[in-house]
Amino acid sequence: MSVIDTASRVLREEAAAVLGLQKKLDDSFEMAVNMIASARGRVILTGMGKSGHIARKVAATMASTGTPAFFMHPAEAIHGDLGMVTSEDVVIAYSNSGETAEVINILPSIRRIGANLIAMVGKTSSTLAENADVVLDCGVEKEADSLGLAPTSSTTAALAMGDALAVCLMERHNFTADNFAIFHPGGSLGKRLLLTVEMVMHKGSDNPVVPMDSTVKEALFIMTDKGLGAVNVVDKEGNLVGLLTDGDVRRGLEQGTSFLDCAVEKVMTAHPMVIEPNKLAAQGLHVMEKHAPHPITVLPVVKDGRAVGMLHITDLLKQGVV
Repeated sequence: MSVIDTASRVLREEAAAVLGLQKKLDDSFEMAVNMIASARGRVILTGMGKSGHIARKVAATMASTGTPAFFMHPAEAIHGDLGMVTSEDVVIAYSNSGETAEVINILPSIRRIGANLIAMVGKTSSTLAENADVVLDCGVEKEADSLGLAPTSSTTAALAMGDALAVCLMERHNFTADNFAIFHPGGSLGKRLLLTVEMVMHKGSDNPVVPMDSTVKEALFIMTDKGLGAVNVVDKEGNLVGLLTDGDVRRGLEQGTSFLDCAVEKVMTAHPMVIEPNKLAAQGLHVMEKHAPHPITVLPVVKDGRAVGMLHITDLLKQGVV
């Protein structure tokens, strides 16, 4: 079997394992969601080996989507880390076999502390499942490796079940994009969620503005000085009435130099696409790109009809808004 054939088989089998979980969703899953949503404490996820890696990832997903959660290593737990657990917490224990010694060893202490216990297992008749308040069946028919031994399909299924739990909790908490931004202030994701048009736009003396009775030549001087390749055209009250771009000027000059003496209001693009300063910068990029295959590169920024700035696509890209 070729490398591509093997890879395709693995992907098919892992996808089938995840889809198979749909049939396992029952009242227990809803009980788990309700238990966590009503808990006064946090969610503490634990697991050993590959299951531990899955538990750690699900804890991170929950924490970033409005459900306070963290990972507790079961081997460290029996040496003092169980002090992290309170009676108001919910513990989610991952173990495909349900017999992982390090996890089983902490069950008596979890029970004495009084925390609720959710078991994420591949075998519902296991020791872990029998000692849990709620059991979520993540079992799969077989692993995806050629020997059927390496945790592959089972870990993928366990991860998917954890993600399903996290998303249901996210919706239960009415978690919004603004909430998400608070927990993700760094990197490109944070910039997409936090950066507004007003933070990036050219405003004040950098805002290229010309009166509507200006000539194209006068507008071209402003366009060149500000270096944005366009000017906002406004009426006497400063309200935006149009946009003139360097592309408009180039096309107009094909008619002759007399074009430079034309009034801007006669050659501008009336009623151009605009954006408000309080909108997300990422939304501005979306407006520009949706005109593909000929996306626009500038957007007039208006507030109450007035031209208060201009947004240029290069400024968005420099800020990492993608």
